[in-house]
Amino acid sequence: MNRKKKINQVLKAKVKKMNAKQQKSNKPKYVSKAERAAIAAKEAQENATESNETRSNETESSTTEASSEATSVES
Repeated sequence: MNRKKKINQVLKAKVKKMNAKQQKSNKPKYVSKAERAAIAAKEAQENATESNETRSNETESSTTEASSEATSVES
């Protein structure tokens, strides 16, 4: 009886391990500290370039508005 029990126990353990490997994990993939720093630096650089572009667009539009106001005042 003990021999059958032991065999069944081993087989059940193998099945349990195989089922556990097939399950999808909800845990997010590990990202190292260096990679996180690189990603943060890249995002900061992108944000800086976007803010510079919006500032240049704002100054261009304000310059255009000022020149159109000046021409309308002269007319």
